[in-house]
Amino acid sequence: MNFDLTTEQKLIQKTIREFSEEEVAPGAEQRDKDKRFPREVFDKLSELGMMGLPFPEDYGGAGSDTISFAIVVEELSRACGSTGITYSAHISLGGAPLYLFGTEEQKQKYLTPICTGESLGAFGLTEPNAGSDAGGTQTEAVLKNHEFIINGNKCFITNASYAKHLALTAITGRDGTKKEISAIIVPTDAEGFTIIDNYEKMGLNASNTTELVLEDVCVPEDNLLGKPGEGFRQFLITLDGGRIGIGAMAVGIAQGAYEKALAYAKERKQFGKSLSGFQAIQFKLADMAMKIELARNMVYKAAWLKDQGRQFSKEASMAKLYASEICMEVTNQAVQIHGGYGYMKEYQVERMMRDAKLLEIGEGTSEIQRMVIARSLGC
Repeated sequence: MNFDLTTEQKLIQKTIREFSEEEVAPGAEQRDKDKRFPREVFDKLSELGMMGLPFPEDYGGAGSDTISFAIVVEELSRACGSTGITYSAHISLGGAPLYLFGTEEQKQKYLTPICTGESLGAFGLTEPNAGSDAGGTQTEAVLKNHEFIINGNKCFITNASYAKHLALTAITGRDGTKKEISAIIVPTDAEGFTIIDNYEKMGLNASNTTELVLEDVCVPEDNLLGKPGEGFRQFLITLDGGRIGIGAMAVGIAQGAYEKALAYAKERKQFGKSLSGFQAIQFKLADMAMKIELARNMVYKAAWLKDQGRQFSKEASMAKLYASEICMEVTNQAVQIHGGYGYMKEYQVERMMRDAKLLEIGEGTSEIQRMVIARSLGC
């Protein structure tokens, strides 16, 4: 077993860490307060060639691997969770389904702008009545004269305000009570397509979370992604990869919170000595460091399996579940170590704690992950 990163992976890690510390971290607190999307950060990531990182050069990507993707998500999230989730969704939810299931023509037309950063990637799955029960999709697409006429709603969709197109799921046929769910690529400037950006969120305030309303939106039949009825299988595969991104994001936020707690514990003096001199605080920090390391190893293993073309669904669920739950725990302890100051925005650990909560919910709740893992065990 070799736990060393490759030379390329180390270079990507060094590059994105320096970028995150210089370009992302300084404005993270203010962006959270202002709920301002970091458009300029993604323009610079485009210049660095990071926006199509794991996709082939034929489509404007960098031809890198999933481990490198996880590294970038982790480092961005260490500085700013909102930036991390934006990048993760861009790649794993926006670009991945187009790459995995699109025709060559669709990849050239729709994946290339994502890889170059001309468009952010987004994916339309969740609906008001179809969250964990993704098969409860109610959006419908009726095929008429070689066009899909789409009507429905999507909610909690990341990046849609900055996406020129996205793949979304819709019912394209019925057989009694059984639904035929397909994925269709839809331009966001299509007539009847409305993007609403007015959610008041607990955290990740600088990320773009929207509602989509589709009223008689017409797209060509050629915009079908894959074959009719394959949408459900496609988004399950897409979410497997997305869970690696969420796991990496959790590791990054936890790492950032741990580093702030460690620095504060060394500087803060109580009862005549630094907080880090008290065994109670030492044990907290030791547990935080241990759990972050375990989570990181789980995320990298899932990414490695994916890169090897092997089954990784169980490992991705385990990584996402464990990393998101220890991220919530670590950020909570970081606030505790800071004491009263941890409750204040200027120390930033409260932002990290708020950002962390979404990771136990998005791309499959912790309860859904346990179901996925249990099924993989034959339960």
